[in-house]
Amino acid sequence: MEVKLKTEELDIEGHYGEIGEVLSGEQKKRGLLIHAFQQIQKEYNYLPEDKLEGLSEKLNIPLADVYSTASFYKHFYFKPRGKNIVCVCMGTACHVRGASKVLHELEEEFGVKEGETSPDMSMTLETVGCVGCCGLAPVVTVNEEVVGEVSQGKINEIINTIKK
Repeated sequence: MEVKLKTEELDIEGHYGEIGEVLSGEQKKRGLLIHAFQQIQKEYNYLPEDKLEGLSEKLNIPLADVYSTASFYKHFYFKPRGKNIVCVCMGTACHVRGASKVLHELEEEFGVKEGETSPDMSMTLETVGCVGCCGLAPVVTVNEEVVGEVSQGKINEIINTIKK
């Protein structure tokens, strides 16, 4: 599938409004990168190499610069991610209340380590420093939905949800 972003179809001047008057054409093209990354990642759930190469060609920006920009932001991924993104909070409150056990249980059940995606692409397992729900510790998010006070029963519910 081709990258949907077509520079000849873009209203670059309209996109930038008055500030466009002080930006060079090169700056305007580079300013579109984040938006393009978001579109690509929304469609593929990561940034495939061939799509970044196509974007580089369309915007006439060196591929190294495209990768440099994308890799600067933690939000963009270069490897396929699972259908479900499961994040285990490892903040102090969650850690004290058993987050490591929750993480270990999920790793064992899906045969992955933190930062990996299951072979069937059903889930990607990640950790975060703090979700901000310390009173509900331990906390797991599943596709940004917060699950608090994670017990063995809730771990089983999370596992069953992902396996559906």
